[in-house]
Amino acid sequence: MGWKNTSERWGAVSIFMHWSVAIIVFALFALGWWMTDLTYYDSWYQQAPFIHKSVGLLVFLLLLLRLLWRWQDPVPLAMVSQPRWELLAARLVHFLLYVLLLVIVISGYLISTADGRSISVFGWLEVPATLQQLPGQEDVAGAVHWYSACSLMFLVLLHSMAALKHQFINKDGTLSRMLRLTNKHNRE
Repeated sequence: MGWKNTSERWGAVSIFMHWSVAIIVFALFALGWWMTDLTYYDSWYQQAPFIHKSVGLLVFLLLLLRLLWRWQDPVPLAMVSQPRWELLAARLVHFLLYVLLLVIVISGYLISTADGRSISVFGWLEVPATLQQLPGQEDVAGAVHWYSACSLMFLVLLHSMAALKHQFINKDGTLSRMLRLTNKHNRE
């Protein structure tokens, strides 16, 4: 398995970053959803947001690395069997996934720093509050964070359904390229 992408395959680095971000984002969404029901006297009231913020900032770092990697390591060619509208839809969904991830991280940062306090990342380092005490910052950023996260989950579902459709209905090996299941694929 090569580290870099080829014209036919995703490389090990792209695959690792794809699945790492996917798993972490699902976990953060579940944790964030669960946190909305915590009360002040809950034992996780302080710890859950600390974990959510720390992991969220690590996702930001992973996202930046992923974008840099994608920029310097071109993606495999599209499958020959894909109609043009599917290619355009796939590109749009991928673009929106990246945009929503960035919006979620930035809005999470704005929620967390609205009161002027920095964000501790697992106690390793402090991310300073640069934008703070803007009118309604915490509420507006909170709404953006929530709706962006829900939109992201919808797009992830759409993305997953499209991958499953290509794998099991079209049988074109699209999902196999991201799972490294086979060496034979159609390409343009």
